[in-house]
Amino acid sequence: MEETQHFLDLIRRSHRGRFKIYIGMIAGVGKTYRMLQDAREMLRQGTDVQIGFVETHGRPDTVKALRGLPVIPRKKVFYKGKEIEEMDLDAILQVHPDIVIVDELAHTNVEGCRHAKRWQDVMELLDAGISVISAVNIQHIESLNDEVRKMVGVDVKERIPDSVLREADEVVNIDLTAEELVERLKAGKIYAQEKIQTALDNFFSSANILQLRELALREVAFRVGKKVDDEVKHKEPHMKGVARLVVCVSSNSATQQKIIRKAARMAEIHHAELMALYVQTSVENTDSIPLDTQRHLLGHLELVVELGGKVHKVVSDHVAQAIADFCRGQRATMLCMGQPSLSFPRLLMRSGSYRRLLSELKEMGIDLMIFA
Repeated sequence: MEETQHFLDLIRRSHRGRFKIYIGMIAGVGKTYRMLQDAREMLRQGTDVQIGFVETHGRPDTVKALRGLPVIPRKKVFYKGKEIEEMDLDAILQVHPDIVIVDELAHTNVEGCRHAKRWQDVMELLDAGISVISAVNIQHIESLNDEVRKMVGVDVKERIPDSVLREADEVVNIDLTAEELVERLKAGKIYAQEKIQTALDNFFSSANILQLRELALREVAFRVGKKVDDEVKHKEPHMKGVARLVVCVSSNSATQQKIIRKAARMAEIHHAELMALYVQTSVENTDSIPLDTQRHLLGHLELVVELGGKVHKVVSDHVAQAIADFCRGQRATMLCMGQPSLSFPRLLMRSGSYRRLLSELKEMGIDLMIFA
């Protein structure tokens, strides 16, 4: 297959492991099956490829595709009185194949593993010079969490930072029409018979499938386009421009993470550096900030880092002026914040400070984006 050969060519050109991700719209589209096909093709070409972790979910086609492939045994971990199998990261590092297949990229490891998340295991493998082929469904991408929740009414808990996708050398969409997917489901190729009707009535409804399919196609097109742009800029240094997007972060628990995700997405679209600014007022100083508010704030700042941004804190009771000064000092090109509410942005509205901020942003040529 041409894609397989292209991936092999990428590997030979680098000492660090190369990274390929298959993205699907939903469970059962064939991501794992495709990875196993890749492994078989690479073995035929004489490449040292091993199965690090594959979850067949008992699907007959996937079970059959796994037969005869070299598998690195999983490790057994005892957790809350139960024996659980996890990917054996140390065993893979010791075997050190040229390529390893790692399924379920968004998986959360049980306590006792070296890393909390499987994608972190993958980063260690790549750093060790082992190339990885992995897979993830579109609903597990961090910056799309709010959009997915709005579409399907489900808050997906296991997610990967967008920075993981940026590490990928190739991002490939595994696509099926809604009709083909439903046929696979009804034929028992995805779930056991007793779960089929429940799946059809809920996550696998036609409306959900169509929306998730469009989202997956859009995301892969975006990633491929961004990869092309980055390669063009690398070859043409004169085309490089420094864009800096500043997002205002508050301790607001209801809306702040949505704003951060939108800002991170905007930064990627504009090839901009993402910077988060938290202006700490005397109301939220270290001695007086409530513990729950502090937890919310720390969660927001951790999300910024996960999405590839840098966190900055400024101590001031003059919020609007602090924002303007920071944007000026960082030579920001865009400022993002949430709609005025009863907390953070209301401080900007008092005594005309919001108008003064707008005036200063205009003078500096900084665009202002207000997120709903």
